[in-house]
Amino acid sequence: MAEIRLEGIRKTFGKVTAVRDVTLTVRDREFVVLLGPSGCGKTTLLRCVAELERPDRGRICIGGEDVTDLPPRRRRIAMVFQSYAVFPHLTVFENIAFGLRMQKRPHQEIKKRVQVAAELLQIAELLERYPSQLSGGQRQRVAVARAIVVEPEVLLMDEPLSNLDALLRLQMRAELKRLLHEIQTTTVYVTHDQVEALSLGDYVAILKEGEIIQHDTPMRIYDEPATVFVGGFIGNPPMNFLKGSIEVNGDQAVVSVGGHHLAAPPSLKKRSGETVLLGIRAENIHATTEPAREGLSARVLVIEPLGSHLLLTVQVGSEGLKVIARNDFVVEPQQGIWLRLEPGKVRWMNAQTGEALV
Repeated sequence: MAEIRLEGIRKTFGKVTAVRDVTLTVRDREFVVLLGPSGCGKTTLLRCVAELERPDRGRICIGGEDVTDLPPRRRRIAMVFQSYAVFPHLTVFENIAFGLRMQKRPHQEIKKRVQVAAELLQIAELLERYPSQLSGGQRQRVAVARAIVVEPEVLLMDEPLSNLDALLRLQMRAELKRLLHEIQTTTVYVTHDQVEALSLGDYVAILKEGEIIQHDTPMRIYDEPATVFVGGFIGNPPMNFLKGSIEVNGDQAVVSVGGHHLAAPPSLKKRSGETVLLGIRAENIHATTEPAREGLSARVLVIEPLGSHLLLTVQVGSEGLKVIARNDFVVEPQQGIWLRLEPGKVRWMNAQTGEALV
């Protein structure tokens, strides 16, 4: 078992609190991604797990053992860094074998395990080359192979794909997902790239200012963000937020948006008169040139053809929205259109706190 349990981890640098009393459990063989903007504390938290930083407060357990005061070599972990961190004077074989030699493994075992790792990473034909003879993607594969060859109980990865170009990053992402599915190692992965987070992780932990704002499956985080921050951070384009006021019409709660009334969940009746935010993804808004029942009238500001679809920037009252429409949707700038929001896809948020209401 290689469950990771973080209990009340706090880390400060002078007057700056990088990690604020974080509690998180990563179950055995689970892949958890730490995601957030620069400076949110995700790398500091990872470095605390690796003992590259000593937390000021809290406890770290790996496999049921308290490792808070143990040095990195006794934590049964391996780490892949953002910079490839391969030894330039060693061949690919020697780079991958380095950790095994430090463990004084027998020569034949080292040879066999290096070959297996190299084949998993598809670099078996490069074992006699030096890092200077490799591309960036190949060097990153060497770094990953060196980490997994020692068969760690926990694999820590700090933005391992961020130095690659977009096309290579796409390829490496798929290969990495395949690899981690095969080796079944408990993994904590740090990134600021939401596409990486959503496509790779079993679970994603969103950090902001040193705190975990939401920890859930990728699709629940995308569809049901816990706060306005999460909805605005995840998604391209990010989630739209429309301001409206709750009214009670008979037994029905409605929200007034841009002069139109939309049905609201019954639980919001007790909030009559309050201002709320309606969160809705661009793909969950249906645009039409004909008046739509329970629709919002809007004016098209910008049309961006993106191949498979159009990205429309529209104005509803004084607010702007992003809308995804079919690529054969015929519309012109300044034209009036109607927008229908998918009821089951609306996320209702508190306008003051930014937290989800329903």
